[in-house]
Amino acid sequence: MLHKFDAQSWLVTGAVMQLDVVIPTYNRQDLLSRTLDSLLAARVPPGLAVSVTVVDNNSKDNTRGIVEGYMSQFAGRLNYVFESRQGRTSALNAGIAATKGDLIGMIDDDEEVAAGWYECVHAAFSAGDVDFIGGPCVPRWGIEPPSWVPKDCSGVIGWIDSGAEIVPYNNEHPGMLMGGNAVLTRAIFEKIGPYSPALGRTAKRLLAGEDRDMYDRLLRVGARGFYRPDLIIYHYIPPERLTKKYYRQWCFWNNASLGLLDRECPTPVAYLGGVPRWMIGHAARATLKVVKGALGKGRNPAENFASELALWDLAGFFYGKHFYKPLSR
Repeated sequence: MLHKFDAQSWLVTGAVMQLDVVIPTYNRQDLLSRTLDSLLAARVPPGLAVSVTVVDNNSKDNTRGIVEGYMSQFAGRLNYVFESRQGRTSALNAGIAATKGDLIGMIDDDEEVAAGWYECVHAAFSAGDVDFIGGPCVPRWGIEPPSWVPKDCSGVIGWIDSGAEIVPYNNEHPGMLMGGNAVLTRAIFEKIGPYSPALGRTAKRLLAGEDRDMYDRLLRVGARGFYRPDLIIYHYIPPERLTKKYYRQWCFWNNASLGLLDRECPTPVAYLGGVPRWMIGHAARATLKVVKGALGKGRNPAENFASELALWDLAGFFYGKHFYKPLSR
C-alpha cells in the first residue's frame, strides 16, 4: 500500500509529523559524534517528532560503541542498523527500509545540521504539495583552501549554494538534489523506488551517480521539490580532498557515472562519438587554456586547473559511456 503524506490532513487534525533522519557511516567515529551532537542541539518545533537511524556500513572502528553511547541522550529516538553490503547507496536503502516516518531526511557522517534544520523541514512540509527539499552545504575547511581550487568546481567537495531564495527544482535549476542534505516524503520514495547500488561509490568502484539518478527519477514522475536556503548543513572538507589528485579522480568518476546514465537515457542534444558535442567543444577550448597556462600566458591557477578538469570530465564521460562494465541494476 502506498504511504501517502497529506500535509493538509496533518494541519486539520493536529497530528504529529514524523521525520526519520538516516545517516550512512563508514569508519568515521569522530566525525559521526559531531553529526549526532548537531542533531541533538538543533531545535525541534512543536508538531514534529524526530528519530535518527545510523547505518553502520561495515565500519572497523568503534562506530557501534559511539552510537550506543549516545542513545540515552536521544531518549529512545536513536537507532543502530548494520548493513553488510558495502556502499553508501546500500546503507541508505537499509536505513530507509528500517524506518517508518512520513518524512525521510538524509545527511552524511561528515556533516552537521544547522540549529534551524528541523524547523525548516517542518515549515516546508506543513505548506503542503511538497515531495522533497534540499539546501545549502557549507564547507567546514580542514585546512585553508589552496589558491588553485576552482570556484566553479564546488561540486567536487560538495559545496552547494543556490542562492538566498526558495526556488523549485526543475530542468532549469542550475544544480540538483544531493543526498547529503535532502528530505523526501516516504510516499515519493515508494513511488520511484530506492537508490541504485550499481551507480554508487564503494571502496573498489568510484562511481558517484546515485544522486543524479534519484534526482532525474523525481523529475520524471513530476515530483514537486524546492531548494530551501534555510536547510543548512556544514560539511567537513578534510585536507586529503584538497589535492589535485582528488579533484582529477572525482571529475573522472563523476562523469563516468554520467556517461553510464547516458547509455540508458540520452539527453536531447547533438552527439559526436557518443559524447554530447557541447562537452567536446568545452574540452577543446579548455585545452587551449591549458596550453596557454603552460606557456605562462595564463597566470590564474584556479582557472588553469578548472580548464584541466574539463579534460578529465570528457575522459570520464567517454569511459563511462563506452567502456565501464556496470553492476546489475
